Amino acid sequence: MKLIIGILYGTLATTLLSACGNEKGKYDATGTFEATEVIVSSEASGKLMDFNVTEGDLLQQGAEIGYVDTVQLYLKKLQLEANTTTVRSRKQDVNKQIAAIKQQIATQQREKNRFENLVKSNAANQKQVDDINAQIAYLQKQLAAQTSTLENNNAGVTGESSSLEIQIAQLEDQLRKCHITSPINGTVLSKYAEKGELATPGKALFKVADIGNMYLRAYITSDQLSKIKIGQKVKVFADYGADNVKEFPGTISWISNKSEFTPKGILTKDERANLVYAVKVAVKNSGDIKIGMYGEVSFTK
Repeated sequence: MKLIIGILYGTLATTLLSACGNEKGKYDATGTFEATEVIVSSEASGKLMDFNVTEGDLLQQGAEIGYVDTVQLYLKKLQLEANTTTVRSRKQDVNKQIAAIKQQIATQQREKNRFENLVKSNAANQKQVDDINAQIAYLQKQLAAQTSTLENNNAGVTGESSSLEIQIAQLEDQLRKCHITSPINGTVLSKYAEKGELATPGKALFKVADIGNMYLRAYITSDQLSKIKIGQKVKVFADYGADNVKEFPGTISWISNKSEFTPKGILTKDERANLVYAVKVAVKNSGDIKIGMYGEVSFTK
């Protein structure tokens, strides 16, 4: 009798454990949590004069955390600005330069009008009027030549000045690139350089990740494709081990348009499936989810 009771208790315990295991296993796909990671590299060459960042720091997008030596670039910019001032000083005021000739033409025009009236009254001859016309024509040609010369000179000065301004703009861009900033809001994951070291273009300085907006990369079979769509609300579970699971609301943000072989360590609803599709489920992280943590997703409403 005791043997029969023991067998019954054993069977009941096995059934309850099996039920608990099935309850925990109610998921449609599994994967790992990831975040948008950015490796920030130097855009300038020189000594790191300041680099105030530590692993774990929270950074705001655009926040300056250090800079590369800018002395030589700044001195070159000052030199170009001085050259620009010198070049611009060679630009002449066309109207002031030709004002005298215009005045002479106006004077000759008045003389022409006076002599024409005298000719009409037979107080002067036509030759005097013709001489004044010739003088006016000469002055007009002189005015046109001087105006052309001055405008060509000013055009050359403008071109030279514009070239210097472009060089100054290039230096200002290089100076901006000497300042190290965070491209996103995020947390510093790794630091690869220290203050005083030499930075070169392309050299990695630190890695930052947006851990406030995580996503679960999971894999589904072709049979599950018809059950999901982008923007769909789903349930996401973060597995902390030892039956410790937390639930988070999630949204499907991406579905792969091509299949791939099941990655190692990934379980699907149908473990016999060889080809699967990757999906991303966006999850707001309050700090409980870590990069690389194992997670599950349920498409059931």
